[in-house]
Amino acid sequence: MDHSSNNNVTEFQQLWGSWNTLLDRVYHDPRVSQLMSTRIGQYLSSHPVLALAVMLFSAMAALPVGLFLTFALVTTTVSAVGFVFFEAVMLFVGGVSLLCVLSGIAFFSFVVSFIFNVFYIAISNILKSYYPHLTKQGKVHETESDTSKPQEVE
Repeated sequence: MDHSSNNNVTEFQQLWGSWNTLLDRVYHDPRVSQLMSTRIGQYLSSHPVLALAVMLFSAMAALPVGLFLTFALVTTTVSAVGFVFFEAVMLFVGGVSLLCVLSGIAFFSFVVSFIFNVFYIAISNILKSYYPHLTKQGKVHETESDTSKPQEVE
């Protein structure tokens, strides 16, 4: 039993030595020494239980905070991309609607213009047939016939 207890003691001493080496390396890091020179660092150095609690809280809070920040970043990105796609779809729908309305207005204008031209031609032909003296050509024919009549009479 002595041998196993000696083995456990030497393993514990090796573990303790490696732990002290790691702590010395961390403690002599320029960022850590800069933090330890502040009032908060000095306070935590004099209160090791509180320092351990702060360290555990920081280590355990890193994962949830990181997950939340990742979720916020992904949500913001998806919202921005979705907004861009939504705006593109809305612009496309608006453009197609405008094209349809303008095509309808062009067709309506063409049909109305065609109808008014048909009525104009029909009414002008009717007026020319029944009332030739109202048209310019009728006036020219009347003046020609009036001037030709006296010449025939003579």
